[in-house]
Amino acid sequence: MKKTARKQNKKVLVALSGGIDSAVSAALLLREGFEVEAAFMKNWSSTEGLLKSECPWIDDRREALRVSAHLKIPLYTFDFEKEYSEKVIQYFFSEYAAGRTPNPDVMCNKEIKFKILYEKAMAMGFDFLATGHYAQISDAKLLR
Repeated sequence: MKKTARKQNKKVLVALSGGIDSAVSAALLLREGFEVEAAFMKNWSSTEGLLKSECPWIDDRREALRVSAHLKIPLYTFDFEKEYSEKVIQYFFSEYAAGRTPNPDVMCNKEIKFKILYEKAMAMGFDFLATGHYAQISDAKLLR
């Protein structure tokens, strides 16, 4: 069986941030024969305290739109601002107030990207969720 034949009809939702890592992930999955669609997460849109009035998420989404158009894949935009505020921002402030050094990126990955976005992808009928994060995949049998 051909390498791509096994992957045919397997649907992957790629978390497309507008950056190079997720763009390359989407392109590689397409090249390998997966059916690829993309998701952009809008987690923050407040302009309070910014030097310019436009929040950076708009620029990021524009880049994600360019990448998805270039790759000829659909792009969904999911608004997770409420969840991000509750699960990431509130965590950050409570940890900081307690004298600890919080890492909001870890909490965002755990609660938003690899939980809420993953659940959304599965509910939409995708087989996999992919990101631009790096991972080493190995067969569990080889680790014994």
